[in-house]
Amino acid sequence: MNFLSRIKLVFLSGTRRWVFVVVLVAVTHLFCQSLMLPYTNSVLSLLQHGMLPLQGQLNIVNASSVSNDSESAATTLRLDKGSKSSDNSDIKVPLETDFDMEGIQVENARLQDDVYTLETKASLSLKQIAEPITSVFEKDVPHINESLALDIASALPSPLVQLREGTSLINITFPTDSTTVSIVDHSTPNISLLDREMEEFPTDGDLILLPSHNLVNVSANMSNPVKKKMRCLTPPKSITSLYEMNRLLLRHRRAMRPRWSSERDREILAAKSQIQNAPIVRNNAELFSPLFRNVSTFKRSYEIMERVLKVYVYKDGEKPIFHQPVLKGLYASEGWFMKLMEGNGQFSVKDPRKAHLFYMPFSSRILGSMLYVPNSHNRTGLRGYLKNYAEKLAAKYPFWNRTGGADHFLVACHDWAPYETRHHMEHCIKALCNTDVTEGFKIGRDVSLPETYVRSARNPQRDLGGKPPSQRHVLAFYAGNMHGYLRPILLKHWKDKDPDMKIFGPMPPGVASKMNYIQHMKSSKYCLCPKGYEVASPRIVEAFFYECVPVIISDNFVPPFFEVLNWDAFAIILAEKDIPNLKNILLSISQEKYLEMQLAVRKVQRHFIWHAKPTKYDLFHMTLHSIWYNRVFQFKPR
Repeated sequence: MNFLSRIKLVFLSGTRRWVFVVVLVAVTHLFCQSLMLPYTNSVLSLLQHGMLPLQGQLNIVNASSVSNDSESAATTLRLDKGSKSSDNSDIKVPLETDFDMEGIQVENARLQDDVYTLETKASLSLKQIAEPITSVFEKDVPHINESLALDIASALPSPLVQLREGTSLINITFPTDSTTVSIVDHSTPNISLLDREMEEFPTDGDLILLPSHNLVNVSANMSNPVKKKMRCLTPPKSITSLYEMNRLLLRHRRAMRPRWSSERDREILAAKSQIQNAPIVRNNAELFSPLFRNVSTFKRSYEIMERVLKVYVYKDGEKPIFHQPVLKGLYASEGWFMKLMEGNGQFSVKDPRKAHLFYMPFSSRILGSMLYVPNSHNRTGLRGYLKNYAEKLAAKYPFWNRTGGADHFLVACHDWAPYETRHHMEHCIKALCNTDVTEGFKIGRDVSLPETYVRSARNPQRDLGGKPPSQRHVLAFYAGNMHGYLRPILLKHWKDKDPDMKIFGPMPPGVASKMNYIQHMKSSKYCLCPKGYEVASPRIVEAFFYECVPVIISDNFVPPFFEVLNWDAFAIILAEKDIPNLKNILLSISQEKYLEMQLAVRKVQRHFIWHAKPTKYDLFHMTLHSIWYNRVFQFKPR
């Protein structure tokens, strides 16, 4: 019986015929799939000798400066060490399969030090090399556009393509076992796209989430890359007015209801009732009434705090990130609070079951200096470190789980603290210097911590005081670095424009320059406090220190102790758009009003000073009180 007859016998049964068809379709499908990513490497390894196994990460880099007269151009393939061939001989690349780039012929690929160099016959620009490989470049697309995502996973020969031309660099990562695409744009040196405009993309950490096999379109104009600015270098997209902030404060965001009741809950509820029914205070010798929203409520709350409040300080965590305060410099507030809280015998308790609040003593400043890789623009490691810390507390103690962390608090002054504590510490009370309402600061729950520049750790009150109003002949003063977008605008309008407006850039280094800066603040009526990279400025506390009325210019900034202090009594808060009209606004304030504000500045000064041994109503007590106050009014009983 010949071969064809045997085949006919096989197909006499309908069942056998269908089985054969299904098997044939399955084999065909598997074969086709094997020719696509991520199975390309395994298939190539089975083909003829000399083919390049593209494993791990592959970078395609323009390795030479190509001119029109050159007869060849080099492109470099960089592979992980794990993909290095055991044979260091020249490796031929199958052009028709992997690198047939619209007629661009690659002569050979040489391997040296884990780097494959492809040599082409023609003179090629980076754009000519990049376009046929990626197939994702669209003309005149000024920004990444998810809606134009294309299915090009099978068009690329490796998980990673890196295109470089001068200072312009774009990485496109295609994980072989994930539906996640990561894109990092380094068109501006040392600035990551994700650091600049994270809010524009649906992100998870530092990854941009897109549908499976979809990629993001990137501008094809590599010679003129789109340069996105960092968020801190652009004006805010939305502005929350003081009126809206006051409305948010009155709503008092409520915390998570405890999973089980405790005696401490009943004490907090009793304290809340007493504060709400506080007796009216008249002519109190200790407190200057105009400074406060409600001096009677504040006084009653403060007295109950002194009598009732107990805080448990976690001993977990190792130095230097934990339990090692920094008492000097720009971010000294978190260090001073840590030092005074850990050494406090009045409020701290050793038995956590007696505590109303739980303090997590870490330094956001040291966290950044210890874990952040300079110029990496990647802070996920910092956030992950604190996430692990919080998870260990939750696993070791029952207190975090009882409230979801709502009765826990942290004190952090670094600009990155809101990011570092996001998500895993979201229910905690956060005392922060960077209090931008558009960056997640919750009015009525979180506390605005004053950013204090401490010049001497041994004597934090050095140079305290200023000249009387009659000797303050300068209308307004500012000097400082050009951080952020706002300060250059201030100098553009007022530097060297008016003798009454002493507006300078950076002061020269040295002791004499520092003393000159201090003397200017001591001799000015108003001290300008424009935002820098973030909304907070140490100049606000410096103005109180040197008895100068602060002029705060920072949209979306929540002033320190916003829940208890009446900032209209001792400060001018201006919108950033009012900078061109700054002098007219200041001159419109009557002398009588100015004298009232300057007196209030001298009175509020005591609430913004650190002491080696805490004193009543000082900065340590004011910070602790605001944490206590917000906990009392956001508490939700079971």
